Amino acid sequence: MHEVDRYERLEGQCVLVTGATRGIGEQISAQLTERGATVYAGARDPSDVTASGQRPVELDVTRDETIERAIETIRTEADRLDALVNNAGVAGPESQLHETDAADIDATLAVNLRGPIVLTRFALPLLLERSGSRVVNVSSGMGALGEGMSGAYPPYRISKAGINALTVYLDGEYGDRGLIANAACPGWVRTELGSPDAPKSPEEGADTPVWLTTFRPGSPSGRFWRDREVIDW
Repeated sequence: MHEVDRYERLEGQCVLVTGATRGIGEQISAQLTERGATVYAGARDPSDVTASGQRPVELDVTRDETIERAIETIRTEADRLDALVNNAGVAGPESQLHETDAADIDATLAVNLRGPIVLTRFALPLLLERSGSRVVNVSSGMGALGEGMSGAYPPYRISKAGINALTVYLDGEYGDRGLIANAACPGWVRTELGSPDAPKSPEEGADTPVWLTTFRPGSPSGRFWRDREVIDW
């Protein structure tokens, strides 16, 4: 396990998690809440957020107006944002690219890539008010260029490669201002996006993203992680 200087508790800190109502996102939100963070749980329908201790916020990453309102709500209520966890994602079509409808490509990229880019764009002014703020992008080994890209799900794979590029960009552009940006591959997890046959539980899938969210200022940035270890892009 990689040794990093981390916060044991997150009292006084504010975190926004997208896709917080189920699967890995639900577990990320729960585990960060347990560590004392004020968690804004982003959901298309805030009434779907039923966990106690979290602050539901309407957030559909495909609708820019909800992104702007969510960030404004956090600024008004908390006046700080210490970490953003870009977790919301869809699997998209399994078919090979030549058999995939363009509309399905657009829909997958809208959630998995454009959404996190736009949300991060609106969140950056708040994040950059404090050195050591974190952006954690939930990615996938299916988007790692060095692991090969065969096996269908082309929009998903390409979107996750883009998320990895976003991570590197954020580190390169804002790292000298104290922003810590990392990507996490949660592994194959038993979620709606994953499979009931997957070896990992949602709790286990959330472990590395939560761990990255606890990084202290000066911690590693611009890297891709799985099971708390750096992996190849």
